[in-house]
Formats: sequence, structure tokens, C-alpha cells
Amino acid sequence: MREITFAEATLEAMKEEMEKDDTIFIMGEDLARQGGIFGQFKGLPEMFGTERIIDSPISETAIVGAVIGAALAGMRPIADMHFADFMGITMDEIFNQMAKIRYMFGGQTIVPMVIRAPDGLIRSGAAQHSQSIEAWFNGIPGIKVVAPSNPADAKGLLKAAIQSDDPVIFFENKDLYRQSGEVPEDENLIVPIGKAKVVKEGNDVTIVSYSIMMKKALEASEILEKEGYSVEVVDLITLSPFDEETVIESVKKTHRLLIAHEAVKRGGLGGEIAAVIAEKAIDYLDAPIIRVGAKFTPVPFSPTLENAYRPKTIDIVNGIKSMF
Repeated sequence: MREITFAEATLEAMKEEMEKDDTIFIMGEDLARQGGIFGQFKGLPEMFGTERIIDSPISETAIVGAVIGAALAGMRPIADMHFADFMGITMDEIFNQMAKIRYMFGGQTIVPMVIRAPDGLIRSGAAQHSQSIEAWFNGIPGIKVVAPSNPADAKGLLKAAIQSDDPVIFFENKDLYRQSGEVPEDENLIVPIGKAKVVKEGNDVTIVSYSIMMKKALEASEILEKEGYSVEVVDLITLSPFDEETVIESVKKTHRLLIAHEAVKRGGLGGEIAAVIAEKAIDYLDAPIIRVGAKFTPVPFSPTLENAYRPKTIDIVNGIKSMF
């Protein structure tokens, strides 16, 4: 084990996979010239050349359309979106083409591609560069959606996404890039898509979260433990298809559920998880399900308003206390 950053972990994943498979290439804006806007592609152009690390025009539609075509032609491309917010430009390519081609061709072809999508709040990024939009894509059959919360999972999950024969959207919170964690020195590290992890066991209440909010979920669990609450924390890791079984089994044990994400509460993934529990495990609940998310407004530019918009550790703590 060694300690590296989230950005370094994803860089390592791409390097190792590209060394093994020459059908993998990366396309996006400023990748060769700048190493990516957050440095997450730094050094790859020198290793693999500009034929495999391709600087594109400023056109997300062109990027996603090109990698879909390349995937159909036998390549395993990775598309970088710069900011997840820009995926709105690519929606026809994503939900009418990328998601449906394998189904519409009766499985005669595959679409092995990854879209890397940096999302989340970051120091006055404001309304068009700070959004958490994962819930948009969870309702589209044919796409896998993932959102790791730490460097080890980021590396293993990106390798799994690159190896997948289905298209994967890889949401990576911008605030996680600089955060460090232990990562095994293992070129075969794989974190399976579709499987959640119980990262902390407890008996009184379950917190389900993912991505950047996992840090706040664990902070809240430590605060609550000191006050006598036994808290179980589940990291979804994969958002679509999310691991219903792990969440249901946890709720059966603790009888209470809080779901936390940085995305807006209304229409967020928390509502879908709550609905599944209501359908399949409602008899085990001893209290209403609580959701914690951002306020239903565009992301503010003002640091003071941005802080008011951001869901916090104390929101999780207070939500859990309200159940008892």
C-alpha cells in the first residue's frame, strides 16, 4: 500500500490499461496541451503520443459522437468532459445513441467507452461549473453510472469501467482530486461495477452515500458514535445499477435510513433509493427515511450563498437525531 491522490490514482489506472491494450485512447479538450484542467491526464501525452491522447475542438457533442463511433469500430475510448455540466450538450449522443445501440442491434455489437465527468461544488464555480447531475443519467437504461469516493476505489473502478463492454459514465467530484488515500500497488486492482461497500458497521441507523458526501457521512458517524449512536455507513460506489441488496440488508439490521448526496435533494438519487426501500423493506423501518441534499436552486457564485447551498455534516447528524 502507498498513499496517492485521487487524481494520481485515476492517472495510474489509465496508464496501466493503455499499456496493456492499444485500442484505448483518450479524447477531450486540453489533454495533450495542458494535461487536463485538473491535471488528471498529466504525463500521458509523453508516454503514448498525441495519436492516443487527442486534443479535440471545444465541442462536447463531437467528442462523445467520435468516441461512440470509435467504440463501435473496435476501440475502447475514454472521453473527458472537462466539467460534468457540459454533458447537457451531448444528451442526444448519450441517451439516444450510446445507451441504446447495443440493445437496438440485439447484442451484435458492444459500446465499450467511458465518459469521465468532473462534477460537484468547487470554490465559486457557480451555476454552470458546479452541478451534481448524476440523477439525470440514472434513469437511462443501457448506461452504467459510477461515482467513487476515494483513490483506491477510483483506480479500481476506472479500470473496471475501461474493461466494460457497456458505456460507463464516471462521475468524479472535483474536490476529491487532491485528497489522498491508501492504494494497493496492484496492476490488477478492480473494483466491481454494481457492488456497494459497507465501510463502517453499526446497528442503530444506516447512512447511504457516495462520492464527496461519503467524507461527511463518516464525519457524522463519528460525531454520533460519541453520543451513543451506532451508525452503519454504506458507500454505493455504483449509482446505476445501484446495489439494492446491500442497502436492504443494512436497513433490515438498523431499521433506519438516511441518504446523503451533494446533488439537489429534489429529484436526486436519494428519492429512488427511498422508493426501493419503501417497496421492499418498509416493514423493517422504525422511522421515516431522511434525505440530505443541496437546496433546489442553481449553484450560487457568492461564497456565503454557496456555503448555505452546500449540504453539511451537521445536516446528517440532525437528520439522524430526528429519527429517535
